[in-house]
Amino acid sequence: MENQILLCILYDYYAELLTPKQRNYFKDYYFENFTLSEMSENYDISRNAIHKNLKETEEKLFYYEEKLKLYEKNKKIKKIIYELDDDIKNKILELI
Repeated sequence: MENQILLCILYDYYAELLTPKQRNYFKDYYFENFTLSEMSENYDISRNAIHKNLKETEEKLFYYEEKLKLYEKNKKIKKIIYELDDDIKNKILELI
């Protein structure tokens, strides 16, 4: 479950780096809760092809985070912001 949540968060950061097909499969599987069989019927390809594409997409998302660290940096920035004085914190949060 935690891995699925992390993948969805990483998708928010890196979706534009994926192909349209990868984005469609990912959204159907993780956001629309389609089964591999349902997706197979919808896209008229094998379950195995869907599964393989989803695994490649997951690997890409982890790879992008490993290299770019956008999610990790965002968490660190938010932690620093919440440790600031309330007035400064509120001004920064308005900008984000």
